[in-house]
Amino acid sequence: MSKFSIKLGDTMIKSKQIKNPQLVLVVDDQEINRDVLGMILDDYYEVIYAEDGLEALEKIREYQDRLSVILLDLMMPKMDGFTVLETVRSDEVLNHIPIIVLTAEKNAELRALQMGAADFITKPFDMHEVILARVGRIIELSEGRKLISAAEHDRLTMLYNKNFFFEYANRIYQYHSEWKMDAIVMNIEQFHIINALNGREFGDNILRIIGNEIRAFLGETNGIACRFEADRFDIYCRQWNDYQGLLDRFQAKIDEFSGNANVRLRMGVKPCQENVEPVVLFDCARAACSMVRGNSMTHLMIYDENMRMKEILGQRLQNDLQTAVNEHQFHVFYQPKYSIQGEEPRLISAEALIRWKHPELGMISPGDFIPLFEGNGQIRIVDNFVWAEAAKQIALWRDKFGITLPVSVNLSRVDVFDPTLEERLVHLITDNNLDFKNMKLEVTESAYTENGDRLIALIKHLREIGFEIEMDDFGSGYSSLNMLSSMPIDILKMDMKFVRNIEHSETDFRLVELVLDIARYLKVPVVAEGVENENQLELLRNVGCDIVQGFYFSPPVPAENFERFIVSEMELRKKEA
Repeated sequence: MSKFSIKLGDTMIKSKQIKNPQLVLVVDDQEINRDVLGMILDDYYEVIYAEDGLEALEKIREYQDRLSVILLDLMMPKMDGFTVLETVRSDEVLNHIPIIVLTAEKNAELRALQMGAADFITKPFDMHEVILARVGRIIELSEGRKLISAAEHDRLTMLYNKNFFFEYANRIYQYHSEWKMDAIVMNIEQFHIINALNGREFGDNILRIIGNEIRAFLGETNGIACRFEADRFDIYCRQWNDYQGLLDRFQAKIDEFSGNANVRLRMGVKPCQENVEPVVLFDCARAACSMVRGNSMTHLMIYDENMRMKEILGQRLQNDLQTAVNEHQFHVFYQPKYSIQGEEPRLISAEALIRWKHPELGMISPGDFIPLFEGNGQIRIVDNFVWAEAAKQIALWRDKFGITLPVSVNLSRVDVFDPTLEERLVHLITDNNLDFKNMKLEVTESAYTENGDRLIALIKHLREIGFEIEMDDFGSGYSSLNMLSSMPIDILKMDMKFVRNIEHSETDFRLVELVLDIARYLKVPVVAEGVENENQLELLRNVGCDIVQGFYFSPPVPAENFERFIVSEMELRKKEA
């Protein structure tokens, strides 16, 4: 027999001259198969044999401390390989020994992997180097020369760990390309908060329930699954026709246990795609799952062509962001705010809003890039640009018209964690010779509830310096009255969804009244956004709303177009004088 060696990672399988070679058990009822495998392995390992499952278990128990791997035929008399596999995997003493199954049945391969087999070798045994490579690799994994053991399962859910899972997802893709396999990613919403409120044991029980139900699902369809991280589960399975039903099934099991605790699942699915590797499918499924994070309307997203195009656009915008700043593609527009409690509306301030005129893509909606940059932290670049432009514009209007019009700018939740935030804001005020109250800082209600004490401490300090703080989108989050009483704010901006239907919905109108009552309790004025017609304006005026902005007066416009509102206000002041 010729001598050769196969390199696996940093390990070289060498000849049997090595002292204390690894021990391999070959289990097959066909003598010819035992002889062929023995011929392949004998120069590299010490090989022992068993003719059926009963003899195999005797040998496994006898040599349990020395066995490096078991090569196990599945179809045998007396006791088949599946029973041996199940027995070894359920035995705490024996389950560390990796098992490679020997079979010519493709369906049996996946079933064996689901039961805990480390790999499979397809009959007939005609690729000797491949067999040696697989045996060597599994021994290498088992003996800990890599980070994980190939047979390791997550202790809570008994699903595969992620490394093992992706190894075998790749094997399925490689050897069963005709199978149409979907990728599913499932997350538990705000799992860290669930643990904090209900305790670690409660959270662990939730994970076990999900693991049990996933394994039950896998028993109904060919597939494998893993607990990818604390609250994420990945499933690789044959095409399924009702993923909403599947998500509802998992959610129902959680609801049976969780009682009053609000535990919500969300799911992203990437349907099978020819010649696309599992890791790419799961990247898409993860992106789809992220799309429904915090969405109260839907908890399932199927990755489709629209999502793919959106991801491509998102990547393009991320790549082009710094160029957009350097080449002045960003423009700041201004929307006027009017006080409405006098005889006629009076211009009192404006809001600065970003617009992006891309040289190739044209005007890009803020809804396309603001959430994107908030998610990856690049919103700081956009915010810094808007702050600088707004501060300069306030000073320009002051010098041109002799009046100082305050402008509101957005302070994102990402900015809260910038240690240079205060210094940069102060520099903008002093460099443009402004008063701190000339540039108001808008913070969304959700930022207060998510960042809590840190944000409140920062806002208190900024107010002490002299900045005025507006709570934006009030009513879209989950603030309690107790929280509101401790939140440092100077103005409430009512979410525009309250205004949209006040003409036709008694409920929405009562909610507007409630917001105004809260503002009176806090002794702060209210800005109503989204006012589009005179009826809305009159209703708001009659119930005591102080300030409005919206398309009724003007959409956001460039600075040069905004100046007509300043001119009109100056003419009114002259008449009054």
